[in-house]
Order: sequence, then structure tokens, then C-alpha cells
Amino acid sequence: MKSVKKTSWLSYYKPNPSAELRLFCFPYAGGSAIIYRSWADLLPKNLEICPVQLPGRGTRLRDQPFTRLMPMIEALASGLLPYFDRPFAFFGHSMGAAIAFELARHLRKHFQREPEHLFVSGRSAPQIPDPMPCTYDLPDAEFIAELRRLNGTPQEVFDHPELLQLTLPLLRADFAMVQTYRPSPGEPLRSPITAFGGLLDHDVRREYLEAWSKQTADRFSLRMFPGDHFFLQTSQILLLKAVAQELDHTVAAGSQSQSA
Repeated sequence: MKSVKKTSWLSYYKPNPSAELRLFCFPYAGGSAIIYRSWADLLPKNLEICPVQLPGRGTRLRDQPFTRLMPMIEALASGLLPYFDRPFAFFGHSMGAAIAFELARHLRKHFQREPEHLFVSGRSAPQIPDPMPCTYDLPDAEFIAELRRLNGTPQEVFDHPELLQLTLPLLRADFAMVQTYRPSPGEPLRSPITAFGGLLDHDVRREYLEAWSKQTADRFSLRMFPGDHFFLQTSQILLLKAVAQELDHTVAAGSQSQSA
């Protein structure tokens, strides 16, 4: 398979020329590609893990973060297009699930391509109205209280006021991108969808995850794991086992269709 020039959209990316499938991983609000740094060592070697680095964080700290989802989807599609030259799948947690879903729809509409599998983690299906009010424009004290409630920001950020002040603009931008997102109607994807949720995540309930089944014309599955909204971290081994099992099925199905 031909190689492609590395793009700023990918960090911790380890090319794997023998891989049968690329897995693109999208972070939650405030998160960066470092979330997925270890996945290449923990998932099967027939996969190439592509952690996506959004503007405003990590190696792209100086880049202006997006505050609206669809302009970022267009930029993502353009930046990652060379990497869709082999079978690929998407994984996204929370905000990342919305990114993965809309990028899949964008690729179908404009490039007649879809991921072989879509993993949506810790996020309600797009047709479910968000019952929570917007928080991205709250005064600092109230916004910080909301961050503490969500339990996804490391304690050391709260312990260091200078670090917190540096982090708040990115978090506000990401929250604005998620909370102003209004999905447009569209046909279900042809990609299989697997939804993941936390048993103690009271904001993203099981029935909200089950509603993702309406977004695919192919098969749908749901797995629940111990933990709250950030089971992505606390139940990582169980989660990666489930991802590996689904992608093994996907790769096997693709091999059978090519040989038929």
C-alpha cells in the first residue's frame, strides 16, 4: 500500500504498512490525541491507529480551535482525505462521536466513501434532543462548576489557576461546538454502528445510545461498561477488547467480499 505524507491532523500516528484497516480516533471536549496514544500497542497489529489532533491542543496548541462543528468537518475531510485510500473506521467519544458521525456523512455525500465501522462512545444519538442548557457562555465560576460535575478535567488543572485559565478558552470552544450542533436530517449510514456507554453515566442513558440504531441501515450493537461518562479511561481494557472484536468481524467480512 502506498504511504501518505503525515498531516497536522494526526499525532502519535505510527504508520503500519501491513495494516488491513485504519482506525481514526476523535477526542472528547477538551481532549487531545494523547488520549489514544497507547491504543496502537493495545489493539491488534492488523490495525493502523490514527489519533486525530484537533486545533487548539497538544501539537496544535497555537491553532485557533473551532467553535462550530460543520466548518471543522469540512477541514477534517480535506486534511484526512489522503488517508482514506484503504479501509477505515471511526471511533469517537462524546464530542468525538458527533465528529465521527458527521464526518462519515460528509464523506458519503461528497466523496462516496463511508467508514467500514462507526464506533460512537458516550454520546446520545443525534436525533435525541439535548435536555441540558448551553453552558459554554456561563461566567467562569459557573462554567468551572460544570466542568467539575462532568468529572473529565484532571484535578491538577483545577489546582493550578494559571493552567485553568489557559484551558478554559479551549473548553469553551469545544462546548460551543457541541452545544450549538444541530444535525440535519439524512439517510442512515451504510456503515455498521457500535455504541458504547457507561453504566453510571446519568447524562447519556442506555435508551439514548440504543437510538443510534436508527442511524445505520446495517447492523447495530450496544455495549455498556462499568464507570461514568469517562469509562473510556476506567474501563479501557474492556472497551478495547470490544473494539477489536468488532473490527475483526469487519476485516473478515471485507476479505470475504473481496474474494467472492
